[in-house]
Amino acid sequence: MTPRHLLEVDDLTRPELAEVLALAQDHSLHRVMEGRGAALLFEKPSGRTRHSTEMAVVQLGGHPVYVRPDEVGIDERETAEDVARTLSQFHAAICARVFDHTVLERMAQAGSVPVVNLLSDRAHPLQALADLLTLLEAGGLDGRSVAWVGDFSNVARSLAVAAAMSGIGVTVAAPAGYGPSDADLLRVRDLGGSIEVTDDPAAAVRGVDAVTTDAWYSMGQEAEAAARRPRFEPYRVDAALMREAGPGAMFLHCLPAHRGEEVTDEVLDGPASRVWPQAANRLHAARGTLAWLLGLRP
Repeated sequence: MTPRHLLEVDDLTRPELAEVLALAQDHSLHRVMEGRGAALLFEKPSGRTRHSTEMAVVQLGGHPVYVRPDEVGIDERETAEDVARTLSQFHAAICARVFDHTVLERMAQAGSVPVVNLLSDRAHPLQALADLLTLLEAGGLDGRSVAWVGDFSNVARSLAVAAAMSGIGVTVAAPAGYGPSDADLLRVRDLGGSIEVTDDPAAAVRGVDAVTTDAWYSMGQEAEAAARRPRFEPYRVDAALMREAGPGAMFLHCLPAHRGEEVTDEVLDGPASRVWPQAANRLHAARGTLAWLLGLRP
């Protein structure tokens, strides 16, 4: 049987996404990974991703094996395809955090077990699932609204896709050249989603149920930090911006946060912040995803 993979949220159908979310909310799942391993391959270091994925495997009864990039040397020591073929001999799943999304696509094509995207330059699906879980805990998904403020990154792209599949409207506030591409907009709208783009943060967040953002420069973009800061300074999420959002609106952030840059301490540590439950939901998202890919259904 050809394995299923999760490289982006829309690798799932809408009913399948609902199943994954239901499994993620079930904290007493059958230990479907008992006696089995999961290879966790990290080309990029991580805090939340490593801990959440390792503990998800443990909670499913499995054994996580952390793999450093120098141990396999993708496309240097051996090809991505050969890495996937080899790891498939030992493990029930391959979970990888990579620089280049096409590496994941090649591994999924060559391997014989599910491949899970733990982050690539193109997508961060488990973060998007955690975001949906956080919104679910606050009362549901359909008809809700989310504003993304800042660079339309891989995190934003996956959230927009997940939102489109869940009946959530999205507005994006970004400086010129840093918003969604035409292909991004088409993808969301082809999924039946609503997405609007503006360069005005106040207009974007007005009346929404959740405001979310990310660092102005990601890992590997540190050389761009000095040039990006003045472009993104008007897009800082502070208390004044949060007051433009809807009553009871929450603040979300995938973390790590650059305090004082994309978000102020007052917001990150304030009553609207749900960033710590959101971080906790990374574990539940990973557990539900692995359980679903390995055959469990709610």
